Amino acid sequence: MSSTHQKVSALDTAVARPDYTPETAARGVMEAVRILEGRWKLSILFHLFDKGTLRFSELSRAIPEISEKMLIQQLRQLEADGVVSRHIYPQVPPKVDYSLTEVGKALCPALDAILLWAEQRERLRACAGD
Repeated sequence: MSSTHQKVSALDTAVARPDYTPETAARGVMEAVRILEGRWKLSILFHLFDKGTLRFSELSRAIPEISEKMLIQQLRQLEADGVVSRHIYPQVPPKVDYSLTEVGKALCPALDAILLWAEQRERLRACAGD
């Protein structure tokens, strides 16, 4: 398995964490899931994890199944949530590129953990079926 965050440094684990109750933990995870909801957001994020910065046209080519309207919508939502940053170059024709913010880069280890869990789940299901 390859890591999604090879190019991203790990978060400082020495940072103090708040004491969670079941309710506050559930609320926090639900907010994180809300940010990632959307058919294309994870694909967009993984392309940005892999390449760092991509122009709009490169993202569009990398995910050919997505319409231009939907790509714009998903990118705007990720930008509003502080996960992706957009840089507009003042030229004609306009050039726009996208990259991960520090908040977006901090998602890498969490998504790696989910990917690992998905792989383990498949192995456990396969073993249970034997």
